[in-house]
Amino acid sequence: MSNIAFIGLGNMGGPMAINLVKKGHHVIGFDLSHSALEALLSAGGQTSDSAITAAKDADVVISMLPSGKHVAELYSEEFISQLKPDTLIIDSSTIDAVTARSVAELAASKGCKMIDAPVSGGTAGAQAGTLTFIVGGQTKDYEKARPILKCMGQNIFHAGDSGAGQVAKICNNMLLAIHMIGTSEAINLGVRHGLEPKILSEIMQKSSGRNWSLEVYNPYPGVMENTPSSRAYSGGFAVDLMTKDLGLAAEAGLETRTSTPLGNAALNLYRIWSEAGNGTSDFSSIIQFLNKHQ
Repeated sequence: MSNIAFIGLGNMGGPMAINLVKKGHHVIGFDLSHSALEALLSAGGQTSDSAITAAKDADVVISMLPSGKHVAELYSEEFISQLKPDTLIIDSSTIDAVTARSVAELAASKGCKMIDAPVSGGTAGAQAGTLTFIVGGQTKDYEKARPILKCMGQNIFHAGDSGAGQVAKICNNMLLAIHMIGTSEAINLGVRHGLEPKILSEIMQKSSGRNWSLEVYNPYPGVMENTPSSRAYSGGFAVDLMTKDLGLAAEAGLETRTSTPLGNAALNLYRIWSEAGNGTSDFSSIIQFLNKHQ
């Protein structure tokens, strides 16, 4: 079992760290939230009053942070220089590929190994230990990380070199946003014509319109238990985070002169919804935005 430092114990990071504890690893966590630290302590983990204190004796450092700015600030030269030689760093934040490559290069220059390993599967997947990890980095580092990742997820993919995990993740989330909006439009249309949303959803699940939003994360309240839509869109994957990821996809499109008209449209809708005061609501709440503008 490994000594693991886990930096960032939010809606995703907290359950991931707890699953590592359940698998027998020694986990020391750090977060700015007192309640997040308490949750890890209650699960049998340990906590620290700083990121470097948590990480300096760790075999593995895992981070789950809001943005590339936070990742770059954490993995400074000063921080990495205090880690043990050959420490494995796993960053599961969703950030831009440029920052992912930059911090990986710095880590390598200091004798550490680093992979970017953003996740898919949402808070439910984090809690159940069924996440999908999308890894960028050297093959040998991916293989070293794989047993750790398997404690938190079911599907582990090696997308390519450093930054590749981030590119694959933003492609996935752009598609997720697009089909969530499409699913919301379709259900709204059916309901306004008198159809029961649950029946319509079941029909589309067995038809050519089937998708993850319909099957796992239905946006219409009351159709599916244990989804954010059935608890007033609380918890889950926040509108602000989806907006951030769609912004990363738009930037990646500009960098490579790739046309992403649906991705850009989704970004505009989520940005408007966020600016209307809904940034902390789950991203499936976009169905409410569509209801307001029909």
